[in-house]
Amino acid sequence: MTSGVRMLLGNGRDLPCHQEVIRFAVLCRAITLLLQAFFNILIPDHDADAFSPPRLSASGSWDRLLELLLGGLSRWDAEHFLFIAEHGYVYEHNCAFFPLFPLSLRAAAETVLWPFQGFLSLRSRLLLSAAVLNAFCSALASWALYELSCSVLQCRQKALLAATLFCLTPANIFMAAAYSESMFASLVFGAMWRLEKGQRCSSTLLFSLATSVRSNGLINAGFLLHSQLKRFAARVQAGAGTGVKPLEVLSQILNLVASAVLVSVAVSLLFALFQFYAYLRFCTPLFRPQQTVPKPLLQLAVDKGYRVAALNGGEPPWCSWDFPVVYTYIQDAYWNVGFLRYFEPRQIPNFLLAAPTIALGSWAVCWYVAANPWHCLTLGLVRRNPGGTEAEEDAGKPASGFCSPRAFVYVVHAAALLVFGTFFMHVQVITRFLGSSSPVLYWFLAHLLYQYEPLLQRESPQPQALGTKESLSHQKRNENPMFVLLSNWKESTVFTKCILGYMLSYWLLGLVLHCNFFPWT
Repeated sequence: MTSGVRMLLGNGRDLPCHQEVIRFAVLCRAITLLLQAFFNILIPDHDADAFSPPRLSASGSWDRLLELLLGGLSRWDAEHFLFIAEHGYVYEHNCAFFPLFPLSLRAAAETVLWPFQGFLSLRSRLLLSAAVLNAFCSALASWALYELSCSVLQCRQKALLAATLFCLTPANIFMAAAYSESMFASLVFGAMWRLEKGQRCSSTLLFSLATSVRSNGLINAGFLLHSQLKRFAARVQAGAGTGVKPLEVLSQILNLVASAVLVSVAVSLLFALFQFYAYLRFCTPLFRPQQTVPKPLLQLAVDKGYRVAALNGGEPPWCSWDFPVVYTYIQDAYWNVGFLRYFEPRQIPNFLLAAPTIALGSWAVCWYVAANPWHCLTLGLVRRNPGGTEAEEDAGKPASGFCSPRAFVYVVHAAALLVFGTFFMHVQVITRFLGSSSPVLYWFLAHLLYQYEPLLQRESPQPQALGTKESLSHQKRNENPMFVLLSNWKESTVFTKCILGYMLSYWLLGLVLHCNFFPWT
């Protein structure tokens, strides 16, 4: 097995860490595409009650070949994204799927893949665009996560392991399929990294773009707000012993409030604009589309009870709300999403499916709180020694790794996602929900593996923190720790086998089930 893994993964000793991360991400994505094609050909599709719009254009031999090779990437919600990219927001429930990803697919199909239009239909080009775009975005997300991890964990080895764990995420199939998870992860991790580097404008822009990909991007405004609060608290505490004038404090508070409002507006702007677009399309007759909806799509609306934007019918209920947010209405009316609505005996299998992610996420939060109780109680804003520096304040605490004070805001973010996903959403979605939105799961697993796996301790007895020229030069070139674990599988501990077994089994099961229209996460 050692020689087989070595041939498949390569060594990686001669590559800088960020290049090794990108190489490993591309390799994982290539294996995913090959396996989904194999399983899609081998296993007949399940007859699922899912959104399945009719094909309006005839399929040629090249279209059928592409469907055979990449058809597993177009299952379940992927049909919505491909449909929107091809036809626009025809049906009301399409508005639950945000526009940046389908717009990107259409742009790629009409520009980069334009030479293929002679023998590939638009839908085939959209499907091919999704495979290529998500491969690029997942590699970009892996690189951004590595750089973010270096900034927060202050350890290249743990950062490299966390990034490679992301490449093997249990939500792997959704990173490859025509879903928006890969694009969202690349934007969010990139925004977090930029914020860690102090580049607030570019971070705000990326967070704003993320809200046009997925709705949970709105919560990321908390990172920017906490950063501003942290700077404000530091200034107040630094000036506490120097007799700061009340007017200066008031001015700082007003500036803080103003900047908080601006940040919140900036991050939520694209989300609000999309809701406004949906309101004009479905609630305002003068702005309804003038183009004729093809008869097969109208017939599907009649058969399934879908509301069509082009038809002059009754006004949707949400149009009369004080805040007409179509996304909230769709989640409630079409998918019965709400507080404790999923807590039913027949949903026990889905809770079991989500149990590993819920358990690991809860364990990570509890572990961090136990290691930093004062830091958590004060929201990371109050120093025990107001007159001391940040370095002095953090003395006695872990300077690097998962338990360092730098990771606080990310743990809070993960805890919020975990609570919301468990009690408000279809719980099985929490695996990809948390896996594509937060780095905490990967940081915590990397922390546990370095603490309990002798193979990694043998490779590097004491993972060196960043900050010295010696540690930087020593870790510029490093072997992929995932290669170490996989190539020495028999020698690894049971704990390591459980973690990697969980991730690899969800990877494989996701390919088998999701790509053939069986229920998955």
